[in-house]
Amino acid sequence: MDDGRTEPAAGLDPVDVYILFGSNLGDRRERIERGLARVAQRGVRWTARSSIYETEPVGLSNQPWFLNLVARGTTPLSPQALLAACKDAETAEGRVPTVRFGPRTLDVDILLYGTQQVDEPNLSIPHPRMNERRFVLTPLVEIAPDLSDPRDGRRFAEVLAGLDEGKKVLKSTTRES
Repeated sequence: MDDGRTEPAAGLDPVDVYILFGSNLGDRRERIERGLARVAQRGVRWTARSSIYETEPVGLSNQPWFLNLVARGTTPLSPQALLAACKDAETAEGRVPTVRFGPRTLDVDILLYGTQQVDEPNLSIPHPRMNERRFVLTPLVEIAPDLSDPRDGRRFAEVLAGLDEGKKVLKSTTRES
């Protein structure tokens, strides 16, 4: 049985992936850095990362603001194995299920897996709400300004330019302990 922890079958070509990291509890920067390291230990080689952004919460406004960044990497992991690596990183940072869109020690979301589209009960790629969220598109466009959505071919920069979500996304200048 594949629990998502096993390495992919031999011969799987590496694929470019884009992953969103976020935190709004504790030392947010340190949690994100540890999350990046944990996912890398499972088989993702990071090739770019955005600035860190201070972002207004979406869905549940009565909570601390988030720090978010998007990282691009390459991996031979399957989508399910990559999901398992992301979930393990969240668990290692103490994330426990709470209210939807509530505070999180670490949130790790797969945005894109090459140009593949995945629709499984526990995984949807591209991330189904990414085109509605400035806190996702701003760092994504920073590191990949010409990247297009595999679902409809639109450039993410154009989607961001037309987004009227109303949530604040600012480059972070905070230095946390």
